[in-house]
Amino acid sequence: MKKTTLRGTKRQETKRLRDERRETITGRRETKRQETRDERPKKRTYRSSDDRRETRDDRRETKRLRDERRETKRQETRDERPQKRTYRSSDERGEIRDKRRGLREQKTHRSSLITHHSDERPKKRTYHSEKPRRTFRSEKPVTRRASRVTKKSDEVRLNKFIANSGMCSRREADEYIAAGLVTVNGQVVTEMGVKVKPGDDVRFNGERMKGEQKVYIVMNKPKDYVTTMGDPYAEDTVMDLIGDKCPQRVYPVGRLDKSTTGVLLFTNDGDMAEQLTHPSYNKKKVYHVFLDKNLKATDFQQLLQGVKLEDGMAQADSLSYVDGDHAQLGLEIHSGRNRVVRRMFETLGYKVKKLDRVYFAGITKKNLKRGQWRFLTEAEMTMLKMGSYE
Repeated sequence: MKKTTLRGTKRQETKRLRDERRETITGRRETKRQETRDERPKKRTYRSSDDRRETRDDRRETKRLRDERRETKRQETRDERPQKRTYRSSDERGEIRDKRRGLREQKTHRSSLITHHSDERPKKRTYHSEKPRRTFRSEKPVTRRASRVTKKSDEVRLNKFIANSGMCSRREADEYIAAGLVTVNGQVVTEMGVKVKPGDDVRFNGERMKGEQKVYIVMNKPKDYVTTMGDPYAEDTVMDLIGDKCPQRVYPVGRLDKSTTGVLLFTNDGDMAEQLTHPSYNKKKVYHVFLDKNLKATDFQQLLQGVKLEDGMAQADSLSYVDGDHAQLGLEIHSGRNRVVRRMFETLGYKVKKLDRVYFAGITKKNLKRGQWRFLTEAEMTMLKMGSYE
């Protein structure tokens, strides 16, 4: 009897645990179904005709208010605008004309008096009529104009004279002048903008300075060299290739990208450098371009007609394939804008793998290996100074 009772109790306990587990599982399932229902997008509820009519009326009212605000703002803007030009009457214009005529007569009278009492200047041209015309100034004597040109070409600023001597740059020369270390003909000069003549005695710390000889150099620039006088972040610069082999202080004419090779000029002649690099002179340059793919015929014509860049239109003056290879081109251009050749091809969807400048201002890199340089010959220097090149 006792054994039967224990079995019944155990059976009831097992049933109770089974029922609790079933209720737990059922609750979890119901919770998950409810969460799924909440996450589902709600079905579209259709509004009644009255609701749609109210919404439509609200939108119309909002639009009407917006239009009123815009019209008010336009009216305020019209009121703030300057009034249109008011035309004077004929009487007012006649008074102004008489006043101007009187001023011209007074000016003509003063000019005639000055001309009468001056023997050096020729008489001014005057007209005798009811309405005096404007008098014309006499041209200056030719001798005075010629003397001015000669004076301008002979004199040079003091800081430029010191920089041309190869001692320092113009900025450093200004600092030396301000410190009172420079004398001109025995007098200490501390003011900026002083000009000196070739025969003046210019001394720095008591040592006389002489104008530096003009030097012109051509280099076949190699790749991975930066075109700069000095850059603390650049590993190699083009000035490292020249080193101390040139006693004069020269600087590069223009710039070539770090990855661009070819003709690069150096000089200490500031006027010549400006003439070669200023955009208004449009010096001829020829490049050998290597592309990542063949150039299409349509893009070939587009380069000749012009390509629109961020800073304006740019076009090639002449273009041709090299040895029949449509991925290599010879490009002639006069523009001196920054990276203009690379940007022209990038605009058309091409990548320039290699860019070599083979001609610049009549100078080529013939017989020069990469990284080598030489002084220009007398004939080449004469050609540069005379400008007898394209």
